[in-house]
Amino acid sequence: MAELPLSQDQIAELNAADADALADDYDSLGRQLGRRGIAIDTIKSSVARFSVAIPTWGAGRGGTRFAKFPIAGEPTNIHEKLEDCAVVNQLSRATPRVSPHFPWDKVSDYVELREEAANLGLGFDAINSNTFQDQPNQAHSYSTGSLTSTVAETRAQAIAHNIECIEIGRQLGARDLTVWIGDGTNFPGQQDLGRSLDRYLEAAAQIYAALPDDWRMLLEHKMYEPAFYSTVISDWGSSILAAQELGPKAKCLVDLGHHAANVNIEQIVARLHRFGKLGGFHFNDSKYGDDDLDTGSINPHQLFLVFNELVEAELHPRDGFAPNYMIDQSHNVTDPIESMISSAEAIAGAYAKALLVDREALHLAQDHNDTMMAFQALRHAYRTDVTPILAMARMEAGGAIDALAAYRASGWRERKAQQRRPVGLGAGIV
Repeated sequence: MAELPLSQDQIAELNAADADALADDYDSLGRQLGRRGIAIDTIKSSVARFSVAIPTWGAGRGGTRFAKFPIAGEPTNIHEKLEDCAVVNQLSRATPRVSPHFPWDKVSDYVELREEAANLGLGFDAINSNTFQDQPNQAHSYSTGSLTSTVAETRAQAIAHNIECIEIGRQLGARDLTVWIGDGTNFPGQQDLGRSLDRYLEAAAQIYAALPDDWRMLLEHKMYEPAFYSTVISDWGSSILAAQELGPKAKCLVDLGHHAANVNIEQIVARLHRFGKLGGFHFNDSKYGDDDLDTGSINPHQLFLVFNELVEAELHPRDGFAPNYMIDQSHNVTDPIESMISSAEAIAGAYAKALLVDREALHLAQDHNDTMMAFQALRHAYRTDVTPILAMARMEAGGAIDALAAYRASGWRERKAQQRRPVGLGAGIV
């Protein structure tokens, strides 16, 4: 029996005050959708089955390039992070898995950690390795790169760390390893651009060979940062070529912020799915670059268009379509729990809207080159307020109708501010 962090009685009491209004809104929306031939309960059931993982590092305050401003009650270790992640899931009922990062979340007993998470109603998602920063007492520096370093001992160290992450993941019940490297150059001529990719493929192949049969290796690309002249795995093209060379267990992971400005991300989704290499998503949002802003806070329409392609892929699966969904954002000025609750709702809402698209009308318009009606098929779904569907799914699963209000009413952050040791000031990432 899970030991949930918040009072379920308090959540039920808050829900009771909003239940009649929700029922009225849900019934009204149901009648609207019924006139379009859509059964609202069917959409609600799909939303109830949908979930997205949250990152352990997302439970803490992020940092700007120049400073970090911690808040009282911020988690300082994996155990406190799990508590906060459990709060998000208890209220939203959409985030039942956490994605850990090593060595940040390292402990001595991973079987015990898995049991601890299960007691909070949580499981573990993709394992994230860290070869983009040096750790205390590390034998070889990643200043020359990690999997692509010209120093053989450094490459071996990075390979060994990723293989260690696989073993940790096996103990935690995970089945995906996410590999992102910050390797690249800041000056023309700094490295041979062809040979650095060769070193990556050779090193990644050794990690791939260590994967259990039912595991996947998710290759994450990023256009820039921390390297600003060139990045080894910089775009979806580099990622899919590497995944194809490594083998069928290698897939591509798409972070919504890791693209050039105005790139058509939904088309990338369709292309990766076409070749059976769409492995997963890191959800966030951006205004200027790789900003790691809260999902749906800047461009909710793009999020909807991405999910429109994901629903198409879901309806026409290739190669065991089972994308890994995770929130990956930096909470620099908000309570991280509130941001993750808000983002989970934005993601589930985009999925619900994509489910409302009249696929028959859309495909008919596309086949007849009826541009306006094809666009309107999408726009009609996007304009629909799916809030009652999300709230009803949450309530029926034991979550909160108004998750943010319930969180604030719980006093969780205030209690933790009294119990947890303070986090020190950070210098940012400069």
